[in-house]
Amino acid sequence: MDATLLYTIVGFTLASYSVVANDSVQTLGTWIASNSKRFQWYTMWAAASSVLLFTLWYGWYTNAGDISYGRLDKIPYQPVQWYHAVAPMILVALTRFGVPVSTTFLVLSAFASTVVLEKVLLKSAMGYLVAAAAAYVIWLAVSKYWETKDDIPESHDKWWRVAQWCTTGWLWFTWLSHDMANIAVFLPREIPIVTMIIISGVFVAGLAYMFHERGGKIQEVVLSKTNTSYVRSATLVDLIYSLILWYFKEYNNVPMSTTWVFVGLLAGRELAFATVNGKYKFKTVFPLVGRDFFKMMIGLALSVVIVLAIHGFAFQGFANF
Repeated sequence: MDATLLYTIVGFTLASYSVVANDSVQTLGTWIASNSKRFQWYTMWAAASSVLLFTLWYGWYTNAGDISYGRLDKIPYQPVQWYHAVAPMILVALTRFGVPVSTTFLVLSAFASTVVLEKVLLKSAMGYLVAAAAAYVIWLAVSKYWETKDDIPESHDKWWRVAQWCTTGWLWFTWLSHDMANIAVFLPREIPIVTMIIISGVFVAGLAYMFHERGGKIQEVVLSKTNTSYVRSATLVDLIYSLILWYFKEYNNVPMSTTWVFVGLLAGRELAFATVNGKYKFKTVFPLVGRDFFKMMIGLALSVVIVLAIHGFAFQGFANF
């Protein structure tokens, strides 16, 4: 087998697993948490897989074979080398320890120039700040009425379940439109139909594993936050998250870290609870928020190291090692 093809397969497989096992829980985590006791894992897997396949094939059809939704316009396709597969390999290892690092930084940094990486970083930082500020303001307003120690009355459950499933479906589509670039970067920008069928099978199988594991280690980041297993709270989280991602999707085609947006959203939400609820002290919130932020910084630091190392290899002529 040709070395480039081997590196492409390895890099694509590892990146696919990373996106499904690490990043997808940011989108589906609250949905899983609030529905895991009511539905079998394969029911939720089938629903999520249907949205994933629609997003994948819709993007392929409307973008002339490009499943990244134009997110890779500034990162032209290049033959995959051994060092490109190092980034998702590191991400897989970190995922097993439950570290919510950014797939966008770790994977795209191996292909992008420092100029593009800087734009990705700035957009992601903006996303974090916007999400944190929006969540803080919104939950200051609704926490007294919606965020209580009890979930919704049983008579309202059906309608909130419908609202949550619809909101999660829209969020899942919007999120995939962003993060598909982290996988598509290993592939040609025009993917033949046979390859698309293989890709679809890999994604659906990866989702099956993630749902069977109930979200895995990264799900602990979601469950550690207040009321995320309540359907009303989970619906509001998904709605705000989807609106923010949609805004940045329309803003420009520069890729961004959806991980940073998600962590910023949860951080602003927790700080709002601390402000409103006198029993929920800031001294208990800041360690929780700071721990997630520190984990993000680990991913950013690794991304910087990776891109500098790769540019060093290329400059010194070791790219074909």
